Amino acid sequence: MIPDERGRLMEILRCDDAIFTKFGQVYLTTAKPGVIKAWHWHKLQTDHFTCIQGRMKLVLYDARADSPTCGEVNEFIVGDDNRLLVAIPPMVYHGFQCLSDVETIVVNVPTEPYNHRQPDECRLPADDPSVPYNWNA
Repeated sequence: MIPDERGRLMEILRCDDAIFTKFGQVYLTTAKPGVIKAWHWHKLQTDHFTCIQGRMKLVLYDARADSPTCGEVNEFIVGDDNRLLVAIPPMVYHGFQCLSDVETIVVNVPTEPYNHRQPDECRLPADDPSVPYNWNA
């Protein structure tokens, strides 16, 4: 477990583990009530997010110039009362906020294993003006 002031992250199964057969890895991450974990995107990997405890607001923003959904924002409420698996393509900004009174547990099944030396991610603060979204609205 890798804890910080926002919650915890646990790598569950990686494609480079001895028992692995196919996909990037499986990991879980958490957020404490009210915490926002945003924004980031990946150059190569597709993420597959679901919430297994609590409720989260998962937000996607498509800034890909060649995409038919360029400029669009999508919100998904995922959790105890709405079980969803949301696929997040490469180059799409995403983040989530814990909406529940308990720590939200999120599982991600990305298509690539995490590279600790050269992470496939770009990050922005949750309030960065280049992403047209207000977490407090």
